[in-house]
Amino acid sequence: MANYGNLPAPTPEGGLNRYLQEIRRFPMLEPEEEYMLAKNWVEHQDTEAAHKLVTSHLRLAAKIAMGYRGYGLPQAEVISEANVGLMQAVKRFDPEKGFRLATYAMWWIRASIQEYILRSWSLVKLGTTSAQKKLFFNLRKAKARIGALEDGDLRPENVAQIAHDLNVTEDEVISMNRRMSGGDASLNATISADGESSMQWQDWLEDEDADQAGDYAERNELDVRREMLAAAMDVLNDRERDILTQRRLSDETVTLEDLSGQYDVSRERIRQIEVRAFEKLQKRMQELASEKGMEAVA
Repeated sequence: MANYGNLPAPTPEGGLNRYLQEIRRFPMLEPEEEYMLAKNWVEHQDTEAAHKLVTSHLRLAAKIAMGYRGYGLPQAEVISEANVGLMQAVKRFDPEKGFRLATYAMWWIRASIQEYILRSWSLVKLGTTSAQKKLFFNLRKAKARIGALEDGDLRPENVAQIAHDLNVTEDEVISMNRRMSGGDASLNATISADGESSMQWQDWLEDEDADQAGDYAERNELDVRREMLAAAMDVLNDRERDILTQRRLSDETVTLEDLSGQYDVSRERIRQIEVRAFEKLQKRMQELASEKGMEAVA
C-alpha cells in the first residue's frame, strides 16, 4: 500500500476527542477538486493528492467506525481499521467511473472493519453457540427496539424481553450486556470545542450519505459473517478444518492433549496446525472482504 503521508491516528492515550477534533480541520472536497486529485493519483502516483483524498474522508471513516462501537473492541483500533479500508479505496478508486469517492470508499471501510471483527473473534471471547453469537450481534438492535440503550444493567423486564426475542437465557443477556457496555465513550457524550461551547461526538462527524449508511447498518451482519466464514473454510484441508473447528468454533473447546491423541502427533504439532490454519483463514477472509467491496460498487 502506498504511503499517503502522515495521518492523525486515534490512540487510547491521546483520546478520541482529540482525534475527532483533529480530523475535522481537513476540508471537504468539491467534486471537481476530488476528480483532479484522483486523476493525479491514478496517472502520476501523486502521493500528496492521495493524502488529500484520504484526509478529506477521515470523518466518513470515523462515522462508519462509530457504528461498530457495540462489539466490545477498542474504538481506536476500529477507527484505525476503517482508515486502512479508506486508504485501500483511494488506492483503487477510478474517477472515470462517475461516482464520488465517498460512495466507493464506504464499502472498503466497512469491509476492513468487518474483517477486523472476524479476525478478533478469539479476542472478544464471545460465546460459541449459535444463540450466543446471535445475541452478540443483535443485542444493541434488540435494546434499541425496546428503548433500552442506556449504559449499565438492563431492567428485569427488558432482560426478559430480549431473552425471549433472541432465544437465549436471561443470564446470558445480562452477561453479554455487561461485557459490551464498557470501554467506549458514547456518541452522545459531551465534548468541548476550544473551551467555548459544548458539543457531542456525533456533532463532529460529517454525514455524507446517511441513507446508504443507515441501510447497511440494518443488514443482518451475522448472516454476512457466517457466509464469509463458510466460504473461507474452503482454503483449509480436512485436518486443518477439523482441528480449527474443534479448537475455536465448537461449543466446547477440545484440548491440545485430546487432539494430539486423535491424530497421534505431539501437542506442539497440533498447535502449529491450528495457528497455520487460522492464518490461512484470516488471509482468505481478507480477500473475501475486499471482493465484496469491489462487487458492491461494480
